[in-house]
Amino acid sequence: MLRRQARLRREYLFRKALENRRRVTLDKKERLKRSLEEGTQIDTDLRRHALKFVDKVQWDDKGPELAVALGTESGGGGINHEDDEYRWAGVEDPKIMITTSRDPSSRLKMFVKELRLILPNSQRMNRGNYEMKQLVHACRANDVTDFIIVHEHRGVPNSLVICHLPYGPTAYFTISDVTMRHDIPDLGTMSEQFPHLIFHNFTTKLGTRVSNILKYLFPVPKEDSRRVITFANHNDYITFRHHMYKKVNGKDIELTEVGPRFMLRLYEIKLGTIDTAAASDTEWALRPYMNTAIKRRFLSFDDGWKQDDDFEEEEAQ
Repeated sequence: MLRRQARLRREYLFRKALENRRRVTLDKKERLKRSLEEGTQIDTDLRRHALKFVDKVQWDDKGPELAVALGTESGGGGINHEDDEYRWAGVEDPKIMITTSRDPSSRLKMFVKELRLILPNSQRMNRGNYEMKQLVHACRANDVTDFIIVHEHRGVPNSLVICHLPYGPTAYFTISDVTMRHDIPDLGTMSEQFPHLIFHNFTTKLGTRVSNILKYLFPVPKEDSRRVITFANHNDYITFRHHMYKKVNGKDIELTEVGPRFMLRLYEIKLGTIDTAAASDTEWALRPYMNTAIKRRFLSFDDGWKQDDDFEEEEAQ
């Protein structure tokens, strides 16, 4: 079993390395072709290998150009290692294991129980004194697709780690403004149907990546499901809401919140699993202390609410 896992891991890393080399080569070809068509000076790093690429550029068709455009701009249209990570998404239902940090408080245990009700096909496991490598090995042996760990600070959940198995990625989120189900007034009853998902304002490549990490935690719902889960991005803070809906008078739709509520903020994505995080490549990391950090938006091109506010002002006029 260990030899098979090591072999599959090597094959995955080899495919990923080939993809990176192919992307670099196609990028050089595009830059050289653009320089030849526009009659501009060839970039310094391309002059040494320009003659080698000229013949290849002349015989290239639109396939490589389309693959580069789809894979690098739209965030997942091309065939890449991200497709290999989620190749069974939508075909097989995910199997999720949820655990906590050591010695969890009663409030963290309650939050994990509610998280288990949110995620279909998920199980809660007591952390005990197990090490991270033991937990990840047990999850792999039982065909678990996603391993989730919730951390706390003085009884308040403050961190969420989503590790996709068997090879990654691992996404790290901070949790804030947590409101449990029993703290929400006029709480409705919750069904365990597979929910419909709404993702709002995930427009960049990183936003698409984050929405895929969250989306593939849920199986494909049935059309008659009355359960809706919303992930709304605003200034790189992801608001989570959970509702049940029903039709009133055949036309109107009435929403009933069933909780819980919380907000997520991404601060790192690792390409490996959580037990090999120190040796894994960092795909993206938040740099909050840069001079332009306040102005920059990573998950979307705008704040996501500007158009809605303008629409409401026009309606009021």
